[in-house]
This record gives sequence, C-alpha cells and structure tokens, in this order.
Amino acid sequence: MKKLILVLFALIVLTDGFGWGATGHRATGLIAERYLTAKAKKRINQILGGESLAMVSTWMDEIRSDSTYNYTTDWHWTTIPDGGRYEDVENNLDGKVVMMIEKFTKDLKTGKLTPKQEQEYLKMLVHMVGDMHQPLHVGKPGDRGGNDVKVKWFRSESNLHRVWDSEMIDDTKLSYTELAQSFGSPDKETIKKWQGTSVRDWAMESVSYRPQVYDIGNSNLGYQYSYKYFSIAKTRMLQAGVRLAGLLNQIYG
Repeated sequence: MKKLILVLFALIVLTDGFGWGATGHRATGLIAERYLTAKAKKRINQILGGESLAMVSTWMDEIRSDSTYNYTTDWHWTTIPDGGRYEDVENNLDGKVVMMIEKFTKDLKTGKLTPKQEQEYLKMLVHMVGDMHQPLHVGKPGDRGGNDVKVKWFRSESNLHRVWDSEMIDDTKLSYTELAQSFGSPDKETIKKWQGTSVRDWAMESVSYRPQVYDIGNSNLGYQYSYKYFSIAKTRMLQAGVRLAGLLNQIYG
C-alpha cells in the first residue's frame, strides 16, 4: 500500500512537469522525421535500433521514475525573468535545458560517445528541443513555469502549465499523427529561417509569448482561451520538429 501511494504521488508530481505531454512530443518527433536527410535518417535508425523519433521523444519523461536519472531533473526547463536575456542567467543552475541542448549537440558531433551514451543523448535531445518550444518551459521566476498558477480547465481544477503541456492538445481528440498533419507544411524559406536560429533564440521566442500565455482573465479557461492561443502551441510544435531535424542533419547528415 505504501509503495502504491508513493507511485501515485510520483505520477502527480511528474504530470506537472511534462513538456507538451506524450501527444505533443510525438507529433514533434514525427515532424522532425519528415525533414531529415537520407544519411541522417539511416544513422539515427541504427542508433535507435529502429525506434522512431516520435516514440523516443517521451523517453526523457519516462525515466523520471528511475532514480538513477535524477540528475536530469533540471534539464527540461530554464528560467528567464521578464525583460531579461538568457545570457544574464546562463550561469544560474535554475534550469539547464538550453545548456544541455548546446552540450549534447556538440558531444554528438564528436562521434566519440559509447553506443549507450549516443542513444541516450539522442533521445534526450529529441525531448529537450520539444520542451524548449513549450513557452512555460522557459519560465519566469516565482511560479514554477505556471505550475503554481491555479486555473480551471472546463470546470476541472488545473494549472496553467498543465493546460499548455497537455490539456489544450488532448481536447482536440487527435492522435499524434493527426495532430502533426493538422500543422500543415512550412515552405522552404520558412524552414531555412527557422533552422537558422539558435537554441538561445528559441528560448527568447518562448519568453515573447508570455502576454498571451498569462492572459487568463478570471482563471476559468476553456474554448475561448484555446481558440485564441492554441495556434501558438501548434506553431511551436511545428517549429520544434523542423528545428530538431535541422540539428540532427548537422550532426548526422
């Protein structure tokens, strides 16, 4: 009984920290696969043993239940104050997602990792790029990326982080393949523009969406909020997939 209670507690805690939830992360992974070069696709398939980017995209959340990976807890997010820049806080240990994406990209390019390291770094990179594009994973100080902002989502108790991670997405009732299809396809010029930006640019883009994200009125959120702002979530997931492909093509393509 005690073990069951601990497991349930862990699930409650972890749910509040996911970026996009499983559906959003998998949609991002599926999009990335569409923009890989043939060479990158072949090498990634070898490293992952045939698993798709969509399926490995949630691995970094799944290992939160394994205490041997506790060191990765702060790799899902970062904190940047309103009006601030990442460079002002990069030495702050309060969230390391930007730092770790930059490190893993560099390390994977060396080709000197063990097979186990390379597979794990690749899985984590897929996940972290998705997290970076969820606006509340680049949080402002004081509310734990919106986890402490209590709201109602269609009369159910929730918080702002959970609304953006999963509730707006899950209420579409789309599978991850249907969700990815609903984003459409950016043109070549847009792809070039998106892939020409840096990880730190992605962080500041997430910061730029705060006025919309925190536009919660009386905290009773539902159709109107989703109608106004779900397009931001869709754009961010699409950008994450395109940019992830760009990174992987640099590393393996």
